[in-house]
Amino acid sequence: MFNMKAKIGIAPIAWSNDDLPELGGDTTLETCLSEARKAGFTGIETGGKFPKEKRSLELVLGGHGISLCGGWYSGTLLDNELESEKKNVRNQLDLFLHLQAPCLVYGETSGTIQNIRSAPLNSRRVLSEEEFKPYGEKLTLFADWCAHEGMPIAFHHHMGTAVETERDLNLLMKNSGKTVSLLYDPGHMAFANGNVYKIIEQFGERISHCHAKDVRKNVISELSRDKESFLDAVLKGAFTVPGDGSLDFDQLVTQLIKVKYEGWFVVEAEQDPKLAPPFEYACKGYESLSKSLSKAGYTIIK
Repeated sequence: MFNMKAKIGIAPIAWSNDDLPELGGDTTLETCLSEARKAGFTGIETGGKFPKEKRSLELVLGGHGISLCGGWYSGTLLDNELESEKKNVRNQLDLFLHLQAPCLVYGETSGTIQNIRSAPLNSRRVLSEEEFKPYGEKLTLFADWCAHEGMPIAFHHHMGTAVETERDLNLLMKNSGKTVSLLYDPGHMAFANGNVYKIIEQFGERISHCHAKDVRKNVISELSRDKESFLDAVLKGAFTVPGDGSLDFDQLVTQLIKVKYEGWFVVEAEQDPKLAPPFEYACKGYESLSKSLSKAGYTIIK
C-alpha cells in the first residue's frame, strides 16, 4: 500500500510511575533500560529517574543502544504567559535537541487532576468553547517558537486535564495552527469515551507521534467517575499494553497507515508492576504491536 516506516519505543512508566512512587519506586533506571532494550525496543521516552544533563543522558542511553524518542513536558500555557513558558521549557528543549528526540510531548497541566489521588475523574477542569480560542492561539505561538528552535511539540490529549475528550480535542484543533501537531493516544481517548477511529480520520495529517496504549474496558466501565480518580483507575488496571486489552490495534494501525502516519509507536501502559511485571508486559506489547504494524504494511526500523 504505502512504503511507510515505523519505529517502536516504550515509556518508562511501566517500571517506575512518577505520579505513584509506590509503583516501581525502587526499580533502577538501569533495569528499565536494559529490559526495554532486551524486549526489542529501540527508543524510550524520558521519566523522573533520567539524567537531565545532556552528556549524562547521552551516555546512559548510548550504553544501552537506545535512543530518546520523546518525553513529557508539563505545560502551563493555559494559565501562564507565553514568555514565561518559553523560559520554563528551555532546559528540556535543549536536552531534547542534543539527544535528537523527534518531539517534545506537551501535556497541559494547568489545573490538572491526573496526579491527585483524591480528585474524582469528573472534577477535572472543563473549558468553554470561547476559552479554547485564546488558548489555541497562545499554544500555536508556543508551538511556532519550539519548531523554530528545532524541536516540534506533539500535544497529548490526556485524562484528568483540560483537553481530555473528543469534544475538547476538536475545539483545540479548530482553534490552533498546524504547528500544534497531535500525539495520538487511543488508550486515553477510549478512556474518555471518544471514537478512537474518528480521531485518526479527522486529524490524521496532524498526528506526529503515537502512544500505543491499550485499555481494559471492563475496568473503565465499572469506575465511579464521581468518586474515583485517574490514579485509582491506574491502580485498578485501566491500562495495559497492546494485545492485552480491549482495543483492536490491527484496525488502529491500519487506519494510521491510511493517513500516512510514519514515525514512532511508543508502548505506554502504567500498571502495578507487581501485578504486571514490566519486562513480561514489555515483551508482550512489543510482539503484539510488531505483528499489527507488519500486518498493516509498515516496515519496522530496528
